[in-house]
Amino acid sequence: MIASSISAPADRIAPPKAAWARNLLYLWDRRRTLQRVGMIALLVSTIVAFTIPKHYQSSTSLMPPDQQGSGPALLAALAGRAGGAAGGGLGLLASGLLGGKNSGELYIDLLRSGTVTGDLADRFHLQQVYRTRYMKDTLKKLNARTKITENKKSGVITIVVTDTDRKRAQDLARGYVDELNKLLSRVSTSSARRERQFIEQRQASVLKELNAAEEQLSQFSSSTSTIDIREQTRATVDAGAKLQAEMIFGETELESLKQIYGDDNVRVKAARERIGVLQRELGKMGGSPADANDPVALGKDELYPPLRRLPELGVRYANIYRRVKVQEAVYEFLSAEYETARIEEAKEIPTVNTIDAAGWPEKKSFPPRLIFMLAGTCIVLLITSFAMLLRRNWHELDDGDDLKKLAHIFVTRNVGSAPNEVDL
Repeated sequence: MIASSISAPADRIAPPKAAWARNLLYLWDRRRTLQRVGMIALLVSTIVAFTIPKHYQSSTSLMPPDQQGSGPALLAALAGRAGGAAGGGLGLLASGLLGGKNSGELYIDLLRSGTVTGDLADRFHLQQVYRTRYMKDTLKKLNARTKITENKKSGVITIVVTDTDRKRAQDLARGYVDELNKLLSRVSTSSARRERQFIEQRQASVLKELNAAEEQLSQFSSSTSTIDIREQTRATVDAGAKLQAEMIFGETELESLKQIYGDDNVRVKAARERIGVLQRELGKMGGSPADANDPVALGKDELYPPLRRLPELGVRYANIYRRVKVQEAVYEFLSAEYETARIEEAKEIPTVNTIDAAGWPEKKSFPPRLIFMLAGTCIVLLITSFAMLLRRNWHELDDGDDLKKLAHIFVTRNVGSAPNEVDL
């Protein structure tokens, strides 16, 4: 009898329906509502997906320079010269690298430094492009749109820049490499660089002295009619010897004519006049003894300086001319050394090698519109379905359920209903 009383209630209890099947049937009954919600969600997701501007990516890969020769000097320069707000990070970075960090991390932090990014922001007017008020916010946006990674095995650094403009994305990727090379060149303290700077300064001073010496030689030559003192001396001596020979020959002829024709003969007078002309020319060529002590006593109409002044002029001309030649020789030597130092400096300055140049972004990288449309529609449908099931479960609860009572108290206290309306 006890067994029959126990089995009777068990026969009257129906097996419970699975919760998931019950939920699916409930949603199936309201499929038209879900269809309308799905169409609206698809439309809104499509509008949002096509409203988001396109983004393009341009990437470049580079290989850091070999630091066997110039690395320690570069790191010391970074550690010593980093003094500003943007340079403080460089100094800490270089100091850490001297303690054994990977060189690739150095160049990644250099690419992220305020010096490189700040120059890029000024170069491409990114503050106006990003519509930011402060440069700090501009650099944050640039860093957020730039991805810099390093392959630990090969050491190759890859720079990927994302922008809404294809050309700007490509230019920014190239600009990172250019600004990094400029920074490395600026902080390089190699021996070739110091030598080039010294030669450059010395060359400028020698050129100034050479110009002054050439100006002095030009003024001296203009005031004394000396162009080439050796050639002029030789020409003057040769001309004086010819005049002397002609005068001796004329005097001999004059004595002969005087013995034949007498002193009053026309031929004798003509020979005497010719000898006088030769004597005057020879006197002009030799100069007077007073002119030898006067540095400016030179006839303005004379083409060459007199013989009496040639020794003095020769010494002064030689001194000035020698000074010009010495300065010319020094300048030519420094010019050759300067070019050699520039070549050596170019060899020692660390320069990154571009493996893959920044290419033209052909396809957009963001947004994936089809995924946005499908994902948005699915998310809205899931939220709507969950809200439907939650609403059904809420209405199925008894009025005396503790959860409903708690919700009633919460609503009345926050909405403003009278407390006496709540049935506890």
